[in-house]
Amino acid sequence: KAKCEGLRVSYKNTHETASCLKGMSTARAKRFLKNVIRCREIVPFRRHTGGIGRHSQCKGTGCAQGRWPKKSCYFLLDMVRNVEQNARAKGLKKQQLYLSHIAVQRARQGKRRTYRAHGRINPFNSHPCHVEMFVEERGEKVPKSQSKTSFKKNPTINSDLDKKTRRDDRHAKRVMRIFDY
Repeated sequence: KAKCEGLRVSYKNTHETASCLKGMSTARAKRFLKNVIRCREIVPFRRHTGGIGRHSQCKGTGCAQGRWPKKSCYFLLDMVRNVEQNARAKGLKKQQLYLSHIAVQRARQGKRRTYRAHGRINPFNSHPCHVEMFVEERGEKVPKSQSKTSFKKNPTINSDLDKKTRRDDRHAKRVMRIFDY
C-alpha cells in the first residue's frame, strides 16, 4: 500500500494515467510509465477528453485521444517503486505483484489570482490530487477437477419455476388482452 496526499500535479492527467495502470504487474507498470515519458507509449484519455488531440499512437487502445503526461508519470513511477518496496518489506514476492487498486481523488485547489486588462482579476487555481495504490500477489491457478460430480439437480425446483412462469404469462395475456388464435 502507498498513499500520497496533495500531489502538486494535474488531477485529470494523473487520473487517466492511473486508470491505465490498474491490473498491470509492477514491472510492466514501471516499463509503461518510462515509455510514456519517452513518448514511446501513449496514455489514452477516456473521461477528461475536452481539447485533447487525436494521435495515431492510440490505435489499439479503444479510443483516439491521448497524451504523454510526463509530470504525472514521474510521480506515479515513484509511487510504484515505493509500493513495491513496501510489499517486499512485508515479505511478498516481487515477480508476482500486480496493482490491484489505484484511486485518484481531487485535493483542495491552490488559490492564486491573475491580473487582467481594465483592472479585472481572475482566479488562477491549481488542481492537485490524492493518490493511493495497493498491490497484491497474483494467486496461483488451480487446475480444473477431473472427477465427475455425484450431485444431481433437484427436478422439483425447475418444475416450480416453470409453473410460476406459465402463471405469469397467463396473467400478462389477460391484462394486455393478448389472444393466441
